[in-house]
Parts: sequence; C-alpha cells; structure tokens
Amino acid sequence: MIKINQHQRAFKESAEKDTKDLGKRPDWLKVKLPTGDNFSEVKNLMRRQKLNTVCEEARCPNIAECWNHRTATFMILGDTCTRSCGFCNVKLGMPTELDFDEPKRVVESVIELNLRHVVITSVNRDELKDGGAAIFKECVRLIREQKPDCTVEILIPDFKGEEYAFNIIMQSPPDILNHNLETVPRLYHAVRPQAKYQRSLDLIEWFKNKKLKTKSGIMVGIGEKKEEVLELMKDLVFKGCDILTIGQYLQPTKNHLPVDRFVTPEEFNIYKTEGLKMGFKIVESSPLVRSSYHADQQARAIF
Repeated sequence: MIKINQHQRAFKESAEKDTKDLGKRPDWLKVKLPTGDNFSEVKNLMRRQKLNTVCEEARCPNIAECWNHRTATFMILGDTCTRSCGFCNVKLGMPTELDFDEPKRVVESVIELNLRHVVITSVNRDELKDGGAAIFKECVRLIREQKPDCTVEILIPDFKGEEYAFNIIMQSPPDILNHNLETVPRLYHAVRPQAKYQRSLDLIEWFKNKKLKTKSGIMVGIGEKKEEVLELMKDLVFKGCDILTIGQYLQPTKNHLPVDRFVTPEEFNIYKTEGLKMGFKIVESSPLVRSSYHADQQARAIF
C-alpha cells in the first residue's frame, strides 16, 4: 500500500471534498479485457525470464493492445520504488538487492519478441550512488550488440540530478531519452514529493545537449489547469524536448490521489495542436495515452 505524506494527505482530502461524483468512466476510457494468444505469450515470457513490466505494475489500460502487438515496456531494477509518488501503483519500500543478470534477460526477451523498438524504464533506486544508471547502460549495450536493428528508448528517473549518473547513461546512449514531468509544478508536493520540476527540466536539456532525441510525458485530470499545462509544454519546448505524451490520470486504488476530472478528447486535441505549433516534433495526446504508447511508431517517425 502506498504511504502518503502530510502534503499528499491534505491534497487528497481537499480534492475528495471538492470533487463531485464523476460517475462511470466515459466511453472514451473503456478498454478491452487483456486476452489473446500474443497476450498470453508475452505474459509467459516475462514470468519465465523473471522480468517486471510497467504495463502490469502501473495497471496500464493499454496492456491488451500492446501485448497483443507483442510489445511491452520492461521495468528494470526490481519492483520496489524508493519514492512515494501519489499517482503510482508500484510498490514502495527499500530495495535490498541489485540483479546484475537482468540486462541479459532483457535482451533475450527483446530477441525472442523480435522487437524493432524497445522501451526500458525502472523504479527509483535512490539508495544507489548511480541510481541504477549502470544497469540501464548495460541493457542498451547488450541490445546494440545482439539486436542492432532494434531502436532503444529508456524512460529514466531523475537520478537526483547527478551528472555522474547521466554520464554513465551516455557511455551507451539510447536512441530516445525519456523522462516524465508527470504534472505541473504547483502539484509536485502531492504528485511527485521527492522530485523537483526544474531538476526534471534540466535533465531533458542536459541530454538534448548531448544530441539525443528527448521525450517527456504528463498526466491530466489530477488537479491541473489548462493554462498550467500549456505553460509546462512551453517549458519543455524551451529545453529541447522532441516528443510529448499526454494522457488521462486514472486512480489506481482508493489510497492514491483522486481523479479531479475526465478530460475530454476535444481538450486533448487542443494540447496536440498547440504542442505542434510550439515546436514539438511529435505530440501523442489522448485519454488512454501513456509514456510508451505507440513508442515504436514515434521512433519510426522521428528517425
């Protein structure tokens, strides 16, 4: 169960008090149940290789679609996170082990699935000096070595802003460097209490200056205002972000922050239109979009 801090508790109680009963989810948020031969094959592969996926841990609504297309987002560095984000369903705690064999199993799975594009993310491992950057680097190195026709996207934590960790990533750089802002700065104390908005923006800029394609993502419907979203988008463009994903926040459990509103498809279209005008190369904006949704298509479009 998520452990919320004082700021998160106050935000949650205030939001629950102010938010009207949203009723049933609108039709645009309904998804298929996860079934099918490919779905079962991918699930069995992940269990056999003892790998975690953010698809499962974060209860992604697109798991049926993606797994039936034989794509998945690998979540490395274990299944226990050192941060208490108010929106995330990944288990909170203090990890005790580091699996140095994990990169080998990741690349074996990439080869078995015959992926043309792979997304690798992780929990936060703030107890490690490099935040787990060396494991990211090794995953990318092995994929380059054994599946050179596969493009690689890594969705990284902020590594507490340590350039030491950033430089480890650059020893075997990915094709796309993804780091999510998640929400507008006003809500960070509740949504990302151990993160800093400016630190995340500076991370995007640091890797952009290394000539990488950069990407970020946010949720809407968690208490932000439209004007704040547009300002955030301008901040990302200024820092050199190439790809932006925007999707509807959905409360994983009653212990997490509540949904403030269901954002309409029309508003998502506005964000896409404005984002492309601002200078993003790609804007993926719709209710069910998540960080790695259509990531393979984005990679083909940008290279």
